[in-house]
Amino acid sequence: MHSTPQPLTSGPVAIGLHGGCGVMAEHEMSAAQWQEAREHLRLALVAGWNVLQQQGSALDAVQAAVLGMEDSVYFNAGYGAALNADGKHELDAAIMDGATLAAGAVCGAAHIRNPILAARHLLDAGEAVLMTAAGADAYAQTHGLDCVANSYFTTAQRVEALQAMREHQRAGTFKAARESEKHGTVGAVALDSSGHLAAATSTGGYTNKPVGRVGDSPLIGAGTYACDGVCAVSGTGQGEYFIRHVFAHDIATRISLGGLGLEQASGHLIMGEFREQGVGAGAITLDARGNVSAPYNTLGMFRAWVSVDGHAVVASHDQEFVVALT
Repeated sequence: MHSTPQPLTSGPVAIGLHGGCGVMAEHEMSAAQWQEAREHLRLALVAGWNVLQQQGSALDAVQAAVLGMEDSVYFNAGYGAALNADGKHELDAAIMDGATLAAGAVCGAAHIRNPILAARHLLDAGEAVLMTAAGADAYAQTHGLDCVANSYFTTAQRVEALQAMREHQRAGTFKAARESEKHGTVGAVALDSSGHLAAATSTGGYTNKPVGRVGDSPLIGAGTYACDGVCAVSGTGQGEYFIRHVFAHDIATRISLGGLGLEQASGHLIMGEFREQGVGAGAITLDARGNVSAPYNTLGMFRAWVSVDGHAVVASHDQEFVVALT
């Protein structure tokens, strides 16, 4: 556990988010579709930024940003989530407060329209950190969260991806599959005016995953982590490797104990061991001064951020677009 310094009283604010490193080649969508996807990302960024501008908490900001991406067809979380081997959706999400290390998470949920809201409810309740499958669905329903039929999450793109991954499985060519066929995740990190950090992550997992499989996203310290005075992290990629390396906490440790800067700590595994092993990975990270780092080793990664000077950027591949926050 990392020490938590006294918060600032009226400091800078910043936010960063990712829409997953499972991004397809640019020629696989029309220019209009890419523009719309980036617009959905911008709107999620604005939702989180507006919370911070109104002196809201980092927790509320990351929740607002992830909520927007869960409702977008372009991201593998909530509506449009990946399908498992049985052609069903099992959804995971987590949120963490850097000020207190409080956290909430759900995994294997089948009916929670916005899993990040169930995770936040758990964090606020302060009892269980992680609830699973039918228990998570029942918890959400009991507490008045919107629950839907599992088919609500299904889109034509995810059905096509499942068919493609089944073909790869039969042919033994999983590693040759495109990142967009495999996986995707959404996440957000924020620094509020009181100096508090927060992180949130939501995902449908990877396409054609075994029924009951849980990845890194809802596991605190693996795919999601925040600690005041250190950093906030949300990861995306092949979750099994993130779990084995306790990925998000590893970044925090490299900063707090190893003395590394945010960019070096964030890229250590992604651009090093993971890339060397062919493990597709990315992350959005934010330190206590509001510096943002968004490393990825895949073809692209949906990402966006607003730095402490109000400079806003949205990107999917190499080109970054400066955007408005209105």
